[in-house]
Amino acid sequence: MDVYLVGGAVRDDLLGREVRERDWVVVGSTPEAMRRLGYKQVGRDFPVFLHPDTGEEYALARTERKTGPGHTGFVCHAGPDVTLEEDLERRDLTINAMARSAAGELIDPFGGRRDLERRTLRHVSDAFVEDPLRVFRVARFAAQLPGFEVAAETLALMRSMAADGALSELSAERVWQELYKALAAPAPQRFLDVLAAAGALAPWFTELEGVTADWPAEPDPGLRFGAVAWQLDAERVRSLCERLKAPKRFRQLGEHVAGHGRVLAAWRGEDPAAVLAAMEAIGALDGQRDPEPALTVIERQSGRDLTDLRELAARLRAIGSDAFRAEGKTGKALGQAIRDARLERIRAEAG
Repeated sequence: MDVYLVGGAVRDDLLGREVRERDWVVVGSTPEAMRRLGYKQVGRDFPVFLHPDTGEEYALARTERKTGPGHTGFVCHAGPDVTLEEDLERRDLTINAMARSAAGELIDPFGGRRDLERRTLRHVSDAFVEDPLRVFRVARFAAQLPGFEVAAETLALMRSMAADGALSELSAERVWQELYKALAAPAPQRFLDVLAAAGALAPWFTELEGVTADWPAEPDPGLRFGAVAWQLDAERVRSLCERLKAPKRFRQLGEHVAGHGRVLAAWRGEDPAAVLAAMEAIGALDGQRDPEPALTVIERQSGRDLTDLRELAARLRAIGSDAFRAEGKTGKALGQAIRDARLERIRAEAG
């Protein structure tokens, strides 16, 4: 059997970037032969194995045939008869369809190195249209490789896929993963820009039409999702998160920023009752939740130093029930007394 380093590791090495993960393709072998060599099989839909020493993934060379809708509607054939070129041909972009032999030879049947030099994201073959997830992968690669442009013919295929409704076949989880990776990329705005150019914001990202965020420099997906939420209202954030089945922490952060951010950013000039409600909503007063993610996003997006708001929150938390219980207050009367005292404190400090 022959073993080749493939995909992103080859691409990143040629770009002079750090190679963080290595994937391998095995040509001329069978599952039985791999298991005899000590590899552990982990793939269900097609044979993927873990190296007994390094734990890296080794996949048997395979071909794919489209049999159904979506990202998973394929039948795979993996066997000793499948060639390296056939395996590379099923990949999405030419820059991801290169391999390197054990002797160090670059195998590049589809011009991936040329496209690296030209800074071009180009599809390998017309089979690109069989997997709608590739529309989002291309947009994500545009975010990860800011100097690269999508080839005109690839963008045309993406437009046709979006127009045909193919994107609706995807699962929310897979679409969210592409957004998550884009949010951690050097140029996250390009993810939205490429999708907009392809007419592919619908049906998954309709709320983000025309959105241009002030992206934090840190590649933190949470802070950057918050930057998106700052551009929206709470209803649109809620709709987006429900459709994408976004993790709870992203959904809550988005709703806190969109629903309460501007009140908290300008708290001295806002109605004290609105300020109190906003602080309660983001968890700044209960001591059980962490309001810092929301406050950090609000601070950066508004350009205002919220140190005074954090100090106010600490003083509001200190207004507890003990003093009012000593006065004989209980139940609703106790809750109202605490609320009134907190409102008075906000009025006093707002000046």
